[in-house]
Parts: sequence; C-alpha cells; structure tokens
Amino acid sequence: MDMSQPDLKTLTASEAQAAAKAELIARAGKPGQVSLADVMETASAWQQAGQLEPAAQLYQAWIAANDSPLKPLACYNWGTILGALRRAAEAEQAYLMALQLKPGFAQAQLNLGHQREHLGRVEEALACWQAVVALQAPFETMGVDVLSLRLHALNNMARLLEEQRRYEESQACMRQSLMLKADQSDVLQHYVHIRQKQCDWPVYQPVGEVTHNQLLRSTSLLATLSASDDPAVQLMIAQRFVHEKVLAYKGKPLHETAAAAKPRSGKIKIGYLSGDLCMHAVGLLTPELFELHDRERFEVTAFCWSREDGSAQRARILKAMDQHVRLAGVDDQTAARLIAEAGIDILVDLQGLTSGARPNILVQRPAPIQVSYLGLPATSAIPGVDWIIADRFAMPEDYLPYCTEKPIYLPHCYQVSDRQRVIGARPTRAQYGLPEDAFVFCSFNNNHKFSEEMFRCWMRVLSAVQGSVLWLLADNAWAKANMLRVAAEYGVGEERLIFAPRVAPPEYLARFVLADLVLDTFPYNAGTTASDCLWMNTPMLTRAGRSYISRMAGSLLTNVGLPDLVTYSLAEYEQRAIQIGQQPARAASYRRYLEEHGHASPLFDIPGMVRDLEAQFESMALAARQRQGG
Repeated sequence: MDMSQPDLKTLTASEAQAAAKAELIARAGKPGQVSLADVMETASAWQQAGQLEPAAQLYQAWIAANDSPLKPLACYNWGTILGALRRAAEAEQAYLMALQLKPGFAQAQLNLGHQREHLGRVEEALACWQAVVALQAPFETMGVDVLSLRLHALNNMARLLEEQRRYEESQACMRQSLMLKADQSDVLQHYVHIRQKQCDWPVYQPVGEVTHNQLLRSTSLLATLSASDDPAVQLMIAQRFVHEKVLAYKGKPLHETAAAAKPRSGKIKIGYLSGDLCMHAVGLLTPELFELHDRERFEVTAFCWSREDGSAQRARILKAMDQHVRLAGVDDQTAARLIAEAGIDILVDLQGLTSGARPNILVQRPAPIQVSYLGLPATSAIPGVDWIIADRFAMPEDYLPYCTEKPIYLPHCYQVSDRQRVIGARPTRAQYGLPEDAFVFCSFNNNHKFSEEMFRCWMRVLSAVQGSVLWLLADNAWAKANMLRVAAEYGVGEERLIFAPRVAPPEYLARFVLADLVLDTFPYNAGTTASDCLWMNTPMLTRAGRSYISRMAGSLLTNVGLPDLVTYSLAEYEQRAIQIGQQPARAASYRRYLEEHGHASPLFDIPGMVRDLEAQFESMALAARQRQGG
C-alpha cells in the first residue's frame, strides 16, 4: 500500500470529509481538472455548511491554475468569501484582480468599496462607489439592473458620510438616491434625521416623488420624538418598526421552559439589559441604582453588549453588578436562553428601540416580568415588554391608551440620578466667551432635539430680553449656520448665539453655573441634561405636552420643588422665559432655592427611589413565582 495516500476506509467520517476536500482543492489547482461550475456548486454547499475556509481555498486554487473568460466571476466569488471571513486586505486583492480582468465589473467595484471601508480607507471607498454611481460604459452588471447598483452605491456613500459627520454630503447622496427611487423607507428614515441633526428646517422636506406622508411613516421613533408630541403618532411609528424589523416569535416563552426545569427561588433576580452601560446618558444616570439594590433580597445581573470604553464609569457600573453576562457577539436566541437559564425574575430593558437595541431578545420572553425603563421614554410596542417605569406626571392617565406597556408608577420622579458625579473646577464666563453682565439663556441639548417652532420662540425671547445671549452646544457647522440664519430673521446678531465645544463630563457639569436659565426643548425634553443642570443648581424652564418624553423635565422640576418652571403651551413658555430674562433676580432666587433645597428634594432621594422600585419589583416577582409554582 502507498502509505502517502490515506485509506479512506480507516478514517473517521470527519477525517474522510477533510481528505475529500483537500483532494478536490488539489485537483482544482491543476489546469482544466475541475470546471468553474463545479467549483461554484461545491463552494456554495461548503459556505452554507459554514465551511468558509475550504471554500476560499478552492477558489484560490482554481484561480491560480486556470485562465477562462469566467475568471473575473471566480475572483469576485473568492472576494465575497474572504470578506465573510473578515480578511479585508485579501478580499480587496481578489476584487482588484476581478477588475483588472474586467475593468467594468460593477459588483466587484461595489464590494471593493466595502473592503476599503473595513480597512479604514474612507476616501477610496467613496471613490469606488462614486464610480458605480457614474456607471460609465462599458459596465458589466451580471444581470443586475443599473438602478439597483446606483442605489446601492449612493446609499452606502450616504451612510459612510453620515458616520464621518459629513452631513451635507451625506444628505446630497440621499436626495440623489430618493430622486431615483422614492419608496426607500430606510433612506427616508436617515434623510429626516440628518435634517434634524443639521437644524435644516422644515425637517419634512419632500424630494422628488417622496410625499410628506412617506416621510412621516418612515421617520424613526427617535426622530419622531423630536418631531411630534402626538402619542398616537409615536405609537404608530413604534408599531411599524416592530412589524418591519422585529421577528415574530411563536414559541413557548423561554422563562416558562426554564422554570419547569428549575423553579425560581431564593433572592429575586433582576437583570438589566443594555448596550449603553458605559459613557452614555443611561450609563451616567444609573450607577447608584445598581449600587443601592438591597443585596439581602435581590441579585443583580447585567446582560450587556456595551462598548468597552475603558472609562471609570464603565468600571463602576460593572463593579455594582453581582454578575455580568457579556452579550457582544452572542446571537439573540442564545442571549435569550442565557437570561432564561439564569432564572431572572425581572428583566429591565434600558434601550427600547434606541440605537443598538436588541428587541429580538425580549420577544422570546426570557423573564416572566419584562420592564421598559429610562432609555426610551415612550412606548416601544415590543411584544413581551409588558411594563414601563413611570410617574404620574410623566405618564398621566390620558397617555395610557397610546402605550402598549402598563405603568409601574413610582411615588415621586421616575428618573434615577447619580449623586456621585465628578464636577470640574468652577469656570469663568470669560473662558467661554460669555458676557459678564448679560443674561445667559442656555440649551446644551443635542441639536437634533431643536424644533423650528422652539428655536424661533427662543429668538423672540432674545429679541425681548435686551442684551441676553443664548449658549448652545457646538455640534456641527451646518446646524450652526442654519440657526444663525433664522436668528438673523429676528434681528438677533450672531454674537448673541455662543457655541460651546463638547468637553468631558466634569467640565460639562461645571459650566452650568455660568448660565442663568436653561431653556428646555420640546417635544423631546431634556433627560440627563435636565438632571445635570438641576444638580448644578441651575434653573430650567420646560414645556410639558401630551407625550411621556415631553413631560420628562416637568417631572424633574415638580419633584425638585419648582413647578413654577413647568409651562403647558408655547405662548406660556415664551412669556415665562421673557419674564425671567427681564427679571434676573427671579432667576437668582430659583438658583438659591436649588442650592438650599434641591439636593434634599425627592428628585435626588435616590435611596428612596430604589426602595420604592424594589417594593414594586418584589411584589410582582413573588406573585409571578407563585403562579409558576416557584
């Protein structure tokens, strides 16, 4: 027997399969031994079985040994497999080979752009896609219509440019795409939100054959919260997203299966589900919530896919947990199973439908009680999320018909806060270019929360309060230009709009002492920002509306003891802002009140808030255990 060749009869099944693969790859590496059709069929089968590495080797061997008019196709397929293996540099070379053999190969050009993006070469990626948009003949489209290729290229350009914060260029690509095809819900969603980010009013600006109704229906829930105070519209948008993006789950709730195998007992287990437990608004508010849970009665676990940002905030949050289950890279089914097997009684979702959320975990019902909290102050409409933490100001009775969750009402403010925030050195007005003797209105909310209606109101306030200035967050050049343009319409000089750079949290907190009155946004109220300014003893004026999110700041002000700063119409808000601006002593009296009483108010009684929440959780969890025989 030739001992150099294995006897397949003596090998295990897996060894035999590996030997057969190696033999076929070796044959493909000899000219004319294996047809490209056979290579494609075999490689496809291996790919479907998750065997990407041998599929890549098969193409590589065939390409090296064979010359054929179809070789560009083989190079393209090889590149897609290498891309799936995340070997971007090798995939780039495969696509370049395809394009060298067939310079007008559109799909290879598109995919080359993706690999160059993965390699961090942004301008080269954009150039690849721009070449496809131009579609200069001769161009090989492999049976795909030219329109689809152009849209693919334009939409990827828009996405990458938006990620690079090149908003004007990104919006131009979106408009070009929508002119070619109006019915693109994902593009419309980004088009609306990028206009919000730039304060490009009116936000709902039709383009081509796009209708106002299409823009409204395609708006993301986050963007809708800035655009409409109508809770029915917010519910509709949440339900549309769930219908289109969230998988329907028809299986038995995972918590029931887990409880049947191992009934729940002992301490009540709370799980916090989030990708924002780091330097994020949610991560800045919640550490004391986790730290103050009564460990005699509760066990606390983070189920988390947050970025490991290396911050002290991230470290503090993880230290406050009894367990930390890392879900980054874990698929939704496995994640839900891990939660169910951990015997979690109450799963608190801290994201809802915000960026990075994973609602497909929640629909499998890995916990008997699933609660929405903090990350999305609105209904999520996620099946399986039956409760939402609220207070009676933020969520009045007439809001309930527009919310798929039932309220867990806390007796005071729903929003947890952190009393251990690190505060920087006290700055001076001169450091930030603020006039020493001017009344300083301030809004450090993100620019996408600025509605045209509210900004025009602010300009009327500045016009009425002589010498006053408005201190804003410097977010992007286009937002600044658009705000200055509107200001000019009211005769407000650009020197009266002062833009502050983004800074680290301690310095950001310290700056609030320089403002006389914070002006809240509407309908998307300040959340973390409102807590920050009140903690720094700076008064805030808000306008409360019909929706949960438009009543957030009103809840905070009521619980800190300043209901006088809650208004209920645009006219009342404008009048109150002018009154306070023209009477600086009034603003100073609000500050004195906060300095003397604010930190002792119910708003910042975090131990009390945690006890109130635990009382609700304990009652619910014990009742659920009793129903399940635990």
